[in-house]
Amino acid sequence: MNQRARIAMSDDDVTAFLESSRKLQLATINPDGMPHLVTMFYGLDEGRITFWTYAKSQKARNLARDPRVSCLVESGDDYGELRGVLVYGKAERVDDRDRVMEVGLLVARRMTPGVPDELLRPYVEQTGRKRVAYVVEPSKVVSWDHRRLS
Repeated sequence: MNQRARIAMSDDDVTAFLESSRKLQLATINPDGMPHLVTMFYGLDEGRITFWTYAKSQKARNLARDPRVSCLVESGDDYGELRGVLVYGKAERVDDRDRVMEVGLLVARRMTPGVPDELLRPYVEQTGRKRVAYVVEPSKVVSWDHRRLS
């Protein structure tokens, strides 16, 4: 077995890793073709990555033009501890206000673990007025867990 196959995570491991993490690196494509890379809190909806952003943000403008994204979730400081999941896909915009609020609540729960929903809802409703949400439909998932090398 080659090293790439040895370090790949199973589907269950990928799911568990995404469920236990809080932030991702989101790459969209600027008008000039350069990557636009930002750190985002995210939520999961039936295993799919969700996020929200201000409707006038650079990433929202980029996604309106080209919905392709790369989402990287990673951890580890030393080489032997490195783990990550890279999701390639298309970010589908959600405009339905109730659905945007649902995504906002998923994200807010990750931003503030352990805070009850009744305390998060006012924040989500306030900041959600100017936000849109996205659900990433994955086309390819790449994963690695260097702890498997030992």
